[in-house]
Amino acid sequence: MNNPFYKIIDQEEVIFEHVYKNKLPLLLKGPTGTGKSRFVEFMAHKMGKQLYTVACHEETSATDLIGRYIIKGAETIWTDGPMTRAVREGAILYLDEVAEARPDIIVALHSLTDHRRTLFIDKTGETVRAKDDFMLIATYNPGYQKGFKELKPSTRQRFVSLSFVYPEPKIESEILISETNVEEAIAKKLIKLGAKIRNLTELGLAETVSTRLLVDAAILIKSGLPQRLACNVAIAEPLTDDNDTLEALKDLISLSI
Repeated sequence: MNNPFYKIIDQEEVIFEHVYKNKLPLLLKGPTGTGKSRFVEFMAHKMGKQLYTVACHEETSATDLIGRYIIKGAETIWTDGPMTRAVREGAILYLDEVAEARPDIIVALHSLTDHRRTLFIDKTGETVRAKDDFMLIATYNPGYQKGFKELKPSTRQRFVSLSFVYPEPKIESEILISETNVEEAIAKKLIKLGAKIRNLTELGLAETVSTRLLVDAAILIKSGLPQRLACNVAIAEPLTDDNDTLEALKDLISLSI
């Protein structure tokens, strides 16, 4: 695997290394598309660590992470889930959008996020102590559906936390160019468009335009799709299904691109 590109913005790399060295769990907070997942991939690659990634959703259960018995031929055998494998191997376990998961997963995390660093497998009665180089990382979007999918304070306080925000225009432009090889002039136009949309709070968007969406638009433009059309399908359409809001975004794109 090639080294994933990630632009260091502040001291997140140093913080990660200290958290890892001291065997602490890490919570990355911030809106969608601010580079949380890419940062984890970048650090895992840099440190030469196996990375187990779980995209959490409302159907994700503790069994999915810990493991289950399966029938193989005439036998019933136990199969470790990604959480158990990471604990046994001393790998990095990355739980993306952990607040979306079912409550039993949060309960299972408790003994891994304190001094015990152990995982209890109730179906087998086994207690697995994490290897020294095991690391637990979770991400959380505190602004999404506020009040509905919130992490309890008692859970948040089990983690060292690091906030991610949208990068400054100069850095975001560097990211677009590095990711897509798009021309600098086009990158700057996309960055300005992104800034305008992020400031349009009156549209009531559940999520605003992320760096990821700007990268998608730049990829389409680089491949030859007309600029406005690329922005319509890569930026405006993913942000809303409301016709009036969509038209407002497309009008803004027409004025900006």
